[in-house]
Amino acid sequence: MAFLSKDLSALTSANGFTLWTYKSAVDNAAAVNSSGYFTGDAVNMLGPRDLILFSDTATPLMSWMIVLTNDGTTVDVSDGTVIAETDGD
Repeated sequence: MAFLSKDLSALTSANGFTLWTYKSAVDNAAAVNSSGYFTGDAVNMLGPRDLILFSDTATPLMSWMIVLTNDGTTVDVSDGTVIAETDGD
């Protein structure tokens, strides 16, 4: 699929750092962490070292992704660290 700017929201920002949330019911983490997935408005919003809480609502799966680079045209994010959604009791 493709990046949808309506699904990217800033949660908080301070000292040049922004914490984002992005959700998708169509694209999984492998698609989202592909270089160039974040296009259009995202290029003007996401900065290196920003943190994205990604929610794959189809799987469901949540993970943290770090913005590695943004050269003004292409944004690249880390593969992501999955957040365990288990409950042992």
